[in-house]
Amino acid sequence: MPGAGSGAGPGLGVESGAGDEERVARAALTRVIEPGDECGGRWLREFGARELLARLASPEYEEPALPGATARRLAGYRMRVAAADPDRDLAAVAAVGGRFICPGEQEWPTQLDDLGDGRPIGLWVRGQADLRKWALRSVAVVGARACTPYGAHMAASLGSGLAERGWVVVSGAAFGVDGSAHRGALAAGGATVAVLACGVDVVYPRGHAELIGRIAEQGLVIGELPPGDHPTPSRFILRNRVIAALTRGTVVVEAEYRSGSLVTARSAQKLGRFTMGVPGPATSGLSAGVHELLRGESVLVTDASEVAELVGDIGDLAPDRRGPVLPRDLLDPASARVLEAIPARGAVAGDQVARGAGTTADEVLGRLYELHSLGFVERHGDRWQLTHSAIRSSNARRGGT
Repeated sequence: MPGAGSGAGPGLGVESGAGDEERVARAALTRVIEPGDECGGRWLREFGARELLARLASPEYEEPALPGATARRLAGYRMRVAAADPDRDLAAVAAVGGRFICPGEQEWPTQLDDLGDGRPIGLWVRGQADLRKWALRSVAVVGARACTPYGAHMAASLGSGLAERGWVVVSGAAFGVDGSAHRGALAAGGATVAVLACGVDVVYPRGHAELIGRIAEQGLVIGELPPGDHPTPSRFILRNRVIAALTRGTVVVEAEYRSGSLVTARSAQKLGRFTMGVPGPATSGLSAGVHELLRGESVLVTDASEVAELVGDIGDLAPDRRGPVLPRDLLDPASARVLEAIPARGAVAGDQVARGAGTTADEVLGRLYELHSLGFVERHGDRWQLTHSAIRSSNARRGGT
């Protein structure tokens, strides 16, 4: 059954506890190896952080020492190693109230190990909460940057609804759906995590400076890139795999066919997480990508209770969905047949009602007086007709206006 992974598989090289030297080496490597680089992740698993950093820094090591690395690639790595200053980066993140966490440490979310060699080298974190504990009960809400008012409303509603149910809302702090989801969670006094494609001390987008500051105070701001690093298009795409792996499931609210949000959803599917979509108008290009997901293995959701039912524990059930109960729905079958035998317009005699209802005149007369006392019919001499309220109720039941 889909859900967040329970930990690293064999061969991933998860440390029992990263020592200071190993932590410093990993911090340096976040400036050297790009997020999601599986080749670099394989070297890290095989050699460890300190040995890998030494091999990348020393000109004595050539191509055979790092399988898959060309001379040109090694030269690029060595330029980055020469510029790396992990002590400065660790001091910079501490200055904004942050920290650096590594695989194997107590706060490391082990579900990220499901990414294999593509897992983060480490995570830079701002905020007071414990990331591992928060990630255990988290849901990603992602979607279009240029969303419609409907998309913003649904994202905010999901964010607040999930937060009220004790779920941590994870998103990317972008304009549109991401920002609305974060704001919804914050407005409900809940927990939210922003996963950035830049350093955690960098405000991006600039227009979300206040929002990212609020998230850092009330929730967590995390990222793979060291302090001061800026985002690029490829880093946004690679960031999405962290959002997908960190959470139990991903909800997409508005997305075009070419959308980074769909990348997040597909990454979640590959990892065995739940994927959900909020439907929109069939004529909206901003919902086309979501609808394509829903044509596959994703689940349609319309509110936070449906999300919680899917990703939550046994007993987290959404309320039953049903239309309004009309007064005529409470009638017994015999009285309902008599009522249906009366035409919508005009008055009819009791014997005509009896023929329409398939019963006797005496039975119909008793039912008509009962329906009269309930306000469904009115009497005109020896004839009977529906009241205005009964006609409206009948139209509502048939889908009329």
